Amino acid sequence: MKKILCLVGDGVGVELIDLSIELLAKIKPLLNTKFEIESIPFGGLAIDKYGHPFPPVVQITAEKADAILLGAIGHPKYDACTIRPEVGLLAIRKALNLYANIRGLTVTKELAKYSPLKPEIITGTDIVIVRELIGGAYFGKKELDENYAVDEMAYDRALIVQIVKYAFELAQSRHKKLLSVDKANVLATSKLWRKIVEEIAPQYPDIEVKHMYVDAFAMELISNPKAYDVVVMENLFGDILSDELAAIAGSLGLLPSGSFGVGGAALYEPAHGSAPDIAGKDLVNPVAMLLSVAMMLRQSFGEEVAATAIEQAISKTMAAGIVTKDLDKNEGVATSIFVTEIYKRLEV
Repeated sequence: MKKILCLVGDGVGVELIDLSIELLAKIKPLLNTKFEIESIPFGGLAIDKYGHPFPPVVQITAEKADAILLGAIGHPKYDACTIRPEVGLLAIRKALNLYANIRGLTVTKELAKYSPLKPEIITGTDIVIVRELIGGAYFGKKELDENYAVDEMAYDRALIVQIVKYAFELAQSRHKKLLSVDKANVLATSKLWRKIVEEIAPQYPDIEVKHMYVDAFAMELISNPKAYDVVVMENLFGDILSDELAAIAGSLGLLPSGSFGVGGAALYEPAHGSAPDIAGKDLVNPVAMLLSVAMMLRQSFGEEVAATAIEQAISKTMAAGIVTKDLDKNEGVATSIFVTEIYKRLEV
């Protein structure tokens, strides 16, 4: 019996976790693995119940889990709090050593029409952004007063080696191209980053390795996204550019995300935020969450058949022109209708 921990989170996260549990029940005939599912408040809900977004009960349960699903995190009602919900996400990444975040985008001819980019630019895109997740500015020393602020960006060799090797291994399983994104013309951390990539590259002679400054890649991701395969970068750059990746897909609601460490449970979540303005209104795009479930089944449990069935059902539904309102304001359907259409195409 494998254990899945569901972190309910905030805003639309509540309904997305409900949909994830529902999907796991629907796909059960295709599964070889038996699951025990436990749900625990996280983020804002955990602040309300436990006084902290990442209470000890979450860490203890997460360390015993085989995989973790997170709905979404964050809510403006906590903006004035000393500890905001987002602190919980940083804390669980650090506690579980989830050092690598993966966001991928594959665009077929049928899905290209939902992108703000021209079809000839976006069609055929098959890209993965590998983001280092437990170093950099988000975890550095911080100072803030009325007239002065500091955010320290620091990386040591071990953190960089760990994520760069992960990216090389991923590139070997794909199209054997790796782009390392940095700002080595300005930042000391980027100079070390590029040096280490160059040191590791000879260990992977079959991989084509290139470097690019982050500002240049921000433009390339829009003008020529299908030229790239695996792209690796530090934490802050990855946070920003992986959201750009979602934007060129047509919606943040389309991209799944997985965070991986060594040995312990991986964490799967949609790339978007908690969208409290549409929570409970049957408006959220569930694709990113449902694809995160598929990613979990494939990566954590080896359930390739079930994962593919979910992906194909979603693709067929969207190819039929059935989408949520974030993709088509006029003809888009409610979340519940969209999910029902996906289930009709789910071959179990």
